[in-house]
Amino acid sequence: MVQVTSRPDETVGGERPVPGASPAPDAAGLGRARAAGFLVPSMVLILVFLVVPAAWTIYLGVTNYRLTGLAAANPEIVGLDNYTAALGDERFRTSLLLTLQFVLGSAVIGQAGLGFAIAFALRDRRGPLRRVVEAFILLSWILPSSVVAFLWIALLDRDAGTLNVLLGTPGMAWLLDHPMLSIIIFNTWRGTAFSMMLYAAALENVPRSHLETARLAGASTWQQLRDVVFPRIRGHVLTNLLLISLWTFNDFTPFLITAGGPEQRSEILAVYVYKVALSGGELGFGAAISFIMLLINLVIALVYLRLLGRRKERA
Repeated sequence: MVQVTSRPDETVGGERPVPGASPAPDAAGLGRARAAGFLVPSMVLILVFLVVPAAWTIYLGVTNYRLTGLAAANPEIVGLDNYTAALGDERFRTSLLLTLQFVLGSAVIGQAGLGFAIAFALRDRRGPLRRVVEAFILLSWILPSSVVAFLWIALLDRDAGTLNVLLGTPGMAWLLDHPMLSIIIFNTWRGTAFSMMLYAAALENVPRSHLETARLAGASTWQQLRDVVFPRIRGHVLTNLLLISLWTFNDFTPFLITAGGPEQRSEILAVYVYKVALSGGELGFGAAISFIMLLINLVIALVYLRLLGRRKERA
C-alpha cells in the first residue's frame, strides 16, 4: 500500500502557499481597502458628533467666549482661568456633591438595587403577571422625558397632587421641601427598566440546580445570593453600574421637574452647566465645567473597568 504524503510547502489539494506570504488580513477576505470602506461612515459620524465637539469644548474652555458682547465677537485665550475659577466656586462644589448624591441614590442604590430585586422576584414567574409587570416598567423607560416629568409634577403637586391625595397630606410641597429626594425617586422609577432587563438576562445563566441545591442545604435567600448568584453575575453587575452611573451623572432631565431649585438645592452639574453657559451666556466657563465633568466620567469608567479587569484575572 502506497502512502501519499505532502511536502511542508504543499497542500493535499495540490495548491502551494506563496513563500513568505502573510495570512488573509480578515476572515471575510475583503482586503484592507474594502474593509476600511465599511468603517468610513461610522468614523465620519464619530468625528463629526464626538471628536469635533470635544475639541471645540476644550478650546472654549480656555477662552472667555460668551454668547453676547465683545467676548462673543473677539474671544481671548485666558488659559486655565476658567478651570481655577470653577474649582474655587462654591456653587460648583455644591453641584458636584449633589450630583454624586444623585448618582449614588438613584443609580447605584435605586436603579441597580430595584432592578435586581424585580428581576430576581420574577425569575421563576411565567405567565401574564410577569408580562404585565415588565410592560409597566418598560413603559416608564420608553416614554419621552418631557411626558414623564409632567406626570411626576402632577403626582407631586402641592394642591392637587396624586401622592398627597393617596397619603392624606394636603398641602405637602414635595418638590420644595424635598427636591433631591424627589428627583432621586423620579430617576429611579424612570431608569429601573434597563437594570431589570440586564439582570433578568444575567440570571438566566445561573443554573437553577445550584440554587435548588443551596436551598435544600438550608441556605437562606441572602446566602443563595451571596454564594451562588452574585459570583456568576458580577460582570453584569459592574457593567450595569458603569453604564447607569455615567448616564445619571450627565442626566439633565431633573431640570424639567425642579429647574435646579429651590435655591439651587437640586442643581446637579448638568443643570449648573446649562444655567452658566446658556442662561448666563458664559460659554467659556461652561465649557471648562463640561470638560471637568468629562474627566470625572473617565475616572468613574476607569474604576469600573479596573474592577472588571480584576474579575477576569481571577477567572
